[in-house]
Amino acid sequence: MCPVPHLPTLTGIAGVIALLLTAPALAGLARADEALWHRLTAGGQVVLLRHATTTSGVGDPTGFRLDECVTQRNLTEAGREESRRIGAAFKARAIPVERVLSSRWCRCLETARLAFGSAEPWEPLSSLFADRTRQAEQTRAFRALAGEKRAGGNTILITHGANIVAFVGVSPAMGELVIVTPQGDGIFAVAGRLPAP
Repeated sequence: MCPVPHLPTLTGIAGVIALLLTAPALAGLARADEALWHRLTAGGQVVLLRHATTTSGVGDPTGFRLDECVTQRNLTEAGREESRRIGAAFKARAIPVERVLSSRWCRCLETARLAFGSAEPWEPLSSLFADRTRQAEQTRAFRALAGEKRAGGNTILITHGANIVAFVGVSPAMGELVIVTPQGDGIFAVAGRLPAP
């Protein structure tokens, strides 16, 4: 007696159809990501990087102090590894880095140190989450930097989600990069986003 061939179930067929429908979209995303990495290889971009993954929660504990990391929300081990992968991705692609600026918060400075070796604290990148009194001033400083055309390496800005929303209207995940292309005269364009590698 001949065995009856196995016919795919409706769920199996639906799964195959879903895969076939999403495959072109995934391929398109991969091409878009590679185009952004290529843009970074050419230099002259500003990269807004939200700090890597932290312990759960939002903002910082009540009474935190900038000079005491133990009082802040900090990177997890996964966040530290994520930071190292970001640095490794830049190195593997030979992406030129001219300057690394960071929020003074420990999670941003640690992200910078693990990914790029070091960073210069820059006040306009200070967290806007709990205190928005200087938002207009900080945003002006960011726009002046991001709108300045430059040759050579890229400028990396490591900051917080609330700041990136205020600066460019994008709400990134932790460890996500938002690529900004300076146009000159204080004008810039958001070129796209790259997930944490």
